Amino acid sequence: MRRISAVLCVGVFTCGLAAQTPAKPAAEGKALAAGAAAAANPASVKDLPVRKVVLYKNGVGYFEHAGSVSGNQRVTIDFTSPQLNDVLQSLTVLDEGGGRIAGVNYNSTTPLTEQLKTLSLGMSDDPNSTELFQALRGQRVEVTGGPGGTITGRLMAIEARAEKAGTGDSTVEKDYLTLVAGSGGVRVIELTPALSVRPLDANLQGQLDRYLELLSTTHSTGLRHLTLDALGQGQRELRVSYISEVPVWKSTYRIVFPREANGKATMQGWAVVDNTVGADWDNVQLSLVAGAPQSFIQPLSQPLYTRRPEIPIATEEQTTPQTHEAAESQEQLQAQQSVTVNAQQIAPAPSIPRSKMVMRGMGTGSGGGMGSGEGRGYGAGSGGNIGGPLYRVTDAIQEGDVSTNAFDDFFEYALTAPVTIHKNESAMVPILQQELPAEHVTLWSQKESTPLRAVWLENTSKLTLDSGSFSIFESGEFAGEGLLDPIHPGEKRLLSYATDQAVRVKVTDRDGKRTLHHVQISKGVIVETHMDVASVTYSATNSADVDRVVLLEHPRQTNGWSLDDGLKADETAPDLYRFKVPVAAHSTAKLEVREHGPEHQRVDLNATQNQTTYLLDLVKRVPDALDKLKPVIDAQTALAALDERIAESKKTEETAAADEARDRENLTALKGNDAAKRFVDELNHAEDQLQAARKQTADLEQQKEAAESKLNGLIAGLSFDWDVTSK
Repeated sequence: MRRISAVLCVGVFTCGLAAQTPAKPAAEGKALAAGAAAAANPASVKDLPVRKVVLYKNGVGYFEHAGSVSGNQRVTIDFTSPQLNDVLQSLTVLDEGGGRIAGVNYNSTTPLTEQLKTLSLGMSDDPNSTELFQALRGQRVEVTGGPGGTITGRLMAIEARAEKAGTGDSTVEKDYLTLVAGSGGVRVIELTPALSVRPLDANLQGQLDRYLELLSTTHSTGLRHLTLDALGQGQRELRVSYISEVPVWKSTYRIVFPREANGKATMQGWAVVDNTVGADWDNVQLSLVAGAPQSFIQPLSQPLYTRRPEIPIATEEQTTPQTHEAAESQEQLQAQQSVTVNAQQIAPAPSIPRSKMVMRGMGTGSGGGMGSGEGRGYGAGSGGNIGGPLYRVTDAIQEGDVSTNAFDDFFEYALTAPVTIHKNESAMVPILQQELPAEHVTLWSQKESTPLRAVWLENTSKLTLDSGSFSIFESGEFAGEGLLDPIHPGEKRLLSYATDQAVRVKVTDRDGKRTLHHVQISKGVIVETHMDVASVTYSATNSADVDRVVLLEHPRQTNGWSLDDGLKADETAPDLYRFKVPVAAHSTAKLEVREHGPEHQRVDLNATQNQTTYLLDLVKRVPDALDKLKPVIDAQTALAALDERIAESKKTEETAAADEARDRENLTALKGNDAAKRFVDELNHAEDQLQAARKQTADLEQQKEAAESKLNGLIAGLSFDWDVTSK
């Protein structure tokens, strides 16, 4: 019923437009009719081959189809259902001969849950046997295979019963069907594998067949046919571009050392590319981008249903008293018009021309590439390379076979020669082969105590080496493998690939010295600056028959520390130094690393803490501070004495309070007795002592407040600056 209503609405809307359209001359009407007929019946379907593929590291690929069309022609491109979401989100179609695209259509499917709603069974898309029999309740069925032969009746219910299994306490659950025969008799039949239940209603059987057919369609993805109607005249070039989910392309490298060491190694790079999009790549322009532009999936190809509010039907209508707004006067209307005119005279803020906007995202379009400057975008189009100069990558690969360009966090390998990879096939594409400076070293650090064989590689090529795996070959044999992070041109990187069992490294000595260099006191804060000197001695032993170069990694302190004069690291990283230590065969070499740097210690002076011990120690180390610190030390000493007296007074107060309570209890117990007079005297004496102790504590507390105020004043006015060089 919903579809019929939609068709009727479209028909009425079309008739309304026709009624409003003015009459045209006869000749013009014929021409329009001919054009409409051509648009309604375009030429035969034509396929556009893939001409350009750009693969990204985030699992998406940019694809460009290109080909010629003539006149009005219909072009079809096939996709899988998962691909179609990305295609609808990024599809760009350009008719470069002045034509236009009349429309883009594709075969759609209603979601399974919505299709199941058209059936009266009321079952979900993942049913069980109980749900099936629940759907058959009330229907006439024929049951065969039971103990009573063939039974015909209406299925009333299905229920599960727990019954004992054997002689033990264990139970087993069995299902039973309840049938009501035409004569009115009720039969309960156990549902066993041999039991057969067949609906007698042909319409119901058809519903079951349709239900199973719908379930079967979910197991096959199928192709989605995207059809574009290109309308125009003569021969024209048509370009279609989009992005689609693809496997991530991978980088892998080979580092081959010559048999005679010359300080270099041949670096060979490959890219592993997989074609799983369902279309052949025949002689395509392939580019590989190491970067992850933001991308996401929206289910645009799936029909979307929303929940509409349910409005109750009105049962009766009543009128209620209403008030109505008065009409505005002519003067008010003129004032409003004046305000409107003035508002229109205010010019809006100028918009930024698109050509001046700096784009920093992945764009898709047949005219743009990945370039830099105004209007740059990180997409790939038919514009060719990505801006910037082309470099000769290697001597082994012919000049111009691969070009590379870097921009922000992205870089690209663009293959000049066309590439062919058929659907559901993979290929290894060469991206680099060049001699690079490489040095064999044994790497050791405190974080990884096991020495590692490593290659100290310098990237002197114009390529940024993408992250990936690498294999090392020495003397014509495999030596190990590892992983590398991106290496930009001009960078030097350590690549470890094996354990060096012939080298042992250990720390043989540690020494340190600390000297006070500066003291500053201001506003109650004391800052001590010490100059620390530390040294670590490393010992490297080489038990191999050949010489080794051990690369020691030493932790680096960056808060003002530096190496001693005469000691220089071969390489400095943000968190460590690297030192090269040549170690001859069957010998030991040592390296002492000496550093110096400041260390700061802060102490906050306040009246709530007794810091006399620290201040006396500071005066011993810096005698010049005695005159400044002596008043503070004396005030803290006096305050500490007051704290002791207050503690003693509170203890006396507690004792007097305990005596007063005990005498009061005794007096209460001996009330009316002649002996009570003695306890009255003792109680009076205890109360006098308690009052005296409380007064003494209060007086001491007042003296402490005054002493704290005096000490805080001394601390606030304290100022001192001392340096060892001024001594």
